[in-house]
Amino acid sequence: MERKLFLAFVFILSACVIPVDAPPDPTAILPVSSQPALPTLIPASATPALPAEITLGDIPALLTAIPEQTDGNLCQDTRALQLIVDLQTALLTRDGELLSSLVSPSSGVGVTYIRNGNPITYFENIQFIFETTYEADWGLGAGSGEPVVGSFHEIVLPSLDKVFSENSLVTCNQIMTGGATYTPEFPYNTMDFYSVHFTGTEQNGYLDWETWLLGMVRQEGSPALAALVHFMWEP
Repeated sequence: MERKLFLAFVFILSACVIPVDAPPDPTAILPVSSQPALPTLIPASATPALPAEITLGDIPALLTAIPEQTDGNLCQDTRALQLIVDLQTALLTRDGELLSSLVSPSSGVGVTYIRNGNPITYFENIQFIFETTYEADWGLGAGSGEPVVGSFHEIVLPSLDKVFSENSLVTCNQIMTGGATYTPEFPYNTMDFYSVHFTGTEQNGYLDWETWLLGMVRQEGSPALAALVHFMWEP
């Protein structure tokens, strides 16, 4: 009798053992470390952040690759980048009408070529900037201390042509310069800006760097050019 009970007990235990080659229980809970990672879901309304730094030549491709963004933050408004591209086009093609269309009609655009110099403000007359020979007083030259007097075409345009090259670096609300003997500051405290920075050339020890800051305001909701401020190496 005892032998029969023992054999019955062994039989019941063997029936409870899962065969080695049995499929895993689909209801079993895996340890956290072994659970498969769930895909990260991006809300349909999410928009990609614009890069903190980009070269001027890469902007057209960037604008093609991402949808238009009209965020209240200038640094995330693709129309501000389009304005930079249009400004480059206006400079390269000497298109005064295009340039004039980028400028805020209410404030005009203040052009400061010499740090601590005299800002010259242009309104609709900026459309003639590539032809006029009017000589402005831009301030005292660094090092020489002599007045810098000349037309926009003679004094300012060569610098803009150099800086608005394909490889110049573009950043928002950040001043980029090379080695400077002074602390560069944007003179318009309440205005957002973009920095377009030419890094200079190796043969000149990169001391020929130049930077233009593009101050922008909202004109009927869209970015408009309101300031151009220049920095360069000073002795």
